[in-house]
Amino acid sequence: MIVLHRNPARVIVPLAAVCLTAGSCGIAEQEPPPPQETAQDPGQQQSDDAPTATPEATEDPGPLVGEQGISAGHEEAVDAAEAAFDQGGNAVDAAVAGSFAIAVVEPVASGIGGGGSAILAGPEGHPVFYDYREVVNSSGEIPDSGTGVPGFVAGMGQLHQDYGDLEWEQVTAPAVELAGEGFEVSDYLAERIGGGAGAELLADAEAFTQQGQPLAAGDTLVQPELEETLQRLSEAGWEDYYTGQLAESLTEQVEGVDAESLAGYEVISSEPVTGDLGDYQIVSASPSLPGAALIQMLQIAEAEGVADMDPESAEYIDALSRAWKVAEETIDTDLGDPNFVDVPVEEITDPEANAQLEATGADQEPQASAEDPEDSAHANTTHISVVDETGLTVSMTNTVTDFWGSGQAVDGYFMNNALDRFADIDSAANQPSPGRRSVTWSNPSMVLDDQGRPVMAIGTPGGKQILPALATVISQWVLQGADLQEAVDAARFRSEDSLLYLEAGQPPELHTGLAELGWQIEEWPDSSFGSVQALVIDYDSETITGADDPRRDGAHRVID
Repeated sequence: MIVLHRNPARVIVPLAAVCLTAGSCGIAEQEPPPPQETAQDPGQQQSDDAPTATPEATEDPGPLVGEQGISAGHEEAVDAAEAAFDQGGNAVDAAVAGSFAIAVVEPVASGIGGGGSAILAGPEGHPVFYDYREVVNSSGEIPDSGTGVPGFVAGMGQLHQDYGDLEWEQVTAPAVELAGEGFEVSDYLAERIGGGAGAELLADAEAFTQQGQPLAAGDTLVQPELEETLQRLSEAGWEDYYTGQLAESLTEQVEGVDAESLAGYEVISSEPVTGDLGDYQIVSASPSLPGAALIQMLQIAEAEGVADMDPESAEYIDALSRAWKVAEETIDTDLGDPNFVDVPVEEITDPEANAQLEATGADQEPQASAEDPEDSAHANTTHISVVDETGLTVSMTNTVTDFWGSGQAVDGYFMNNALDRFADIDSAANQPSPGRRSVTWSNPSMVLDDQGRPVMAIGTPGGKQILPALATVISQWVLQGADLQEAVDAARFRSEDSLLYLEAGQPPELHTGLAELGWQIEEWPDSSFGSVQALVIDYDSETITGADDPRRDGAHRVID
């Protein structure tokens, strides 16, 4: 069994400190680079004896759950995670295998050129948060593409090294096979390949076209260049992406990514943020991600009395939408990279303070929509939730930021445009500098019971829709006792001033009720409101429950 321990300080793991010899890294005849300086304010430098978030092995008590569960954005990712379980791997092995697989089958939304974050928790110990998102390079300059130094590969490597039971080649094998042998293009991916930005970006991409036309649903997507890259990662080790052959290729092709910045990339391990909600505790992503704002939103909604509201009512949607307006203001003003600025997390997640906040309603002045729901450049991500039979639970969100990221393809994968978020959220707390991570909306989360055990792992893609979508599912499951599938199926929405973006297909009486409360309704398509991947653990029955979100590709599987 793996016990996760509290980590009071942010622990930064430089690539150079990961391995002591070239052989242990799996990189032949290559000296590791010297340790890099941590990009922190002097007052936040860590002591040599700072506690770490590494796991401690204890005597295996046997299965505590009795089942294994996987929920991911694509069936092939679920298959890859299950294969890791079949080979004796744990939840981290399964999450890493599934994330590499989905990087192949959803290249539009995540992959080697991006980054991500994850929360790990178990029935004992304390949750741990890993941040392996993209950073500003050592010069501090943001390229026109918005591309940051990618962290996805380092994150997968570090998580596997800290917690994995399988060999690295085992967890990467399904992705290598998917890239080389191909898979069937889904309706959703076909829309992204042939529409919006994809139509232009991929027009000359041989893998994504057939006889001069974009691949359609049902066609087979084979990515030989990506297969070669993944095979190199599998054989040479993940460090090759930062100090080896893959690093050299990357720096030659991508503006804003240099050898010094790659070799100095740092994976950060820290405490996630936590906050009380009903009889449970919400655990969510640390700054500069918006976990604290999610908790604030939920606590405000609880104080507004949403526990007793009909989840299909205008009253419920109004209450959550007003709470979101407060949380969005927090994101836009207070959040930033805590290695550079002070973030008042305790204040933001204080239930008593949040109960006193005035969550105001819609402004009565009508306004035009500032957003196009059909815009294929919207921010997006992928998420995977995994639970193994010991109760070890992983909630992991990965992304290249916008669909297709910056649009630049390198060695078969797409580069991120994560640094655009410094301009998108242009606050004093969110300004670029070397090694800095931007505020954005990705937000892996969990729910713990009164014994501190994870009982829900949850996350979703969707850009700005992420927090309202998560709050909808969590509030109904935690505060209203809703069935997980019912909560996932419930209508989704997001407020912006007097506008309320409401998922298409809702009944006329709901529109009328919201209009009476001052909202101006604009319908949005289902797929723009994400695809929740959630699992629920019942320790009494030793079972896991999942749900399938009908809005996009996605699947879950519970394994006896």
